[in-house]
Amino acid sequence: MTTSSDPNHDTEDVRVQGKLREHGNLPRHIAIIMDGDRRWAKDNDMPVTEGHRHGRETAREVIRACSQLGIEVLTLYTFSTENWSRPKNEVSTLMRWLRESLRDETPELNSNNVRLNAIGRISGLSRAVQLALRTALAATSSNTGMLLNIAVNYGGRSEIVDGVKKLIEQVQDGSLQSDDIDEDTVSGSLYTAGISDPDLLIRCSGEMRLSNFLPWQTVYTEIWLTEIYWPDFRRHHLYEAVRAYQQR
Repeated sequence: MTTSSDPNHDTEDVRVQGKLREHGNLPRHIAIIMDGDRRWAKDNDMPVTEGHRHGRETAREVIRACSQLGIEVLTLYTFSTENWSRPKNEVSTLMRWLRESLRDETPELNSNNVRLNAIGRISGLSRAVQLALRTALAATSSNTGMLLNIAVNYGGRSEIVDGVKKLIEQVQDGSLQSDDIDEDTVSGSLYTAGISDPDLLIRCSGEMRLSNFLPWQTVYTEIWLTEIYWPDFRRHHLYEAVRAYQQR
């Protein structure tokens, strides 16, 4: 994971984090749509995979910054159900990097007391990715700090469909009465059951849509948009988003 070699930069970072905490009203849960890897690569005359590689570095730094700031939950839109339609080579590279990240970043997560969680249709991933995911989940399960929630093979509408199916099964087996279904029941049937809804949603790359990300959970979420592509997103952008949230 990248670190700064400039002590003045580190001191300034600690100062900014302290001011944000002193202000109060920190978002408990931040969700991020990590968009712009491909356009960043194109603008820099690089292969698409290089955009994803640089985006991976950004994710590491943002995870660390959120943990240090005291954010309770960070949800990253890692791989959507729609991403399977991309070129096979790109998807293969993304899956390989996901496996490597799950393996290589676990020691860092443990040192920062970060617990990993995954939401999405996990059964639709390859056996190798599922194994890497299960291993990382088990290795971080006893951590009590920030919850890092990765949305992988995730689609908001698919999540609602799966939740509805779960409720139907409960009604059919008699463990739930249809008249008892309410908003809390529906929330409890989703992948995010037991996790607070996002307080702040950050979307990179200048797009102004949710892109099938947490549609049920974000109905009251504050949204912060930036034209910065994800590979160029830095800590100070995160802090800017948090400051904007605190002022709303």
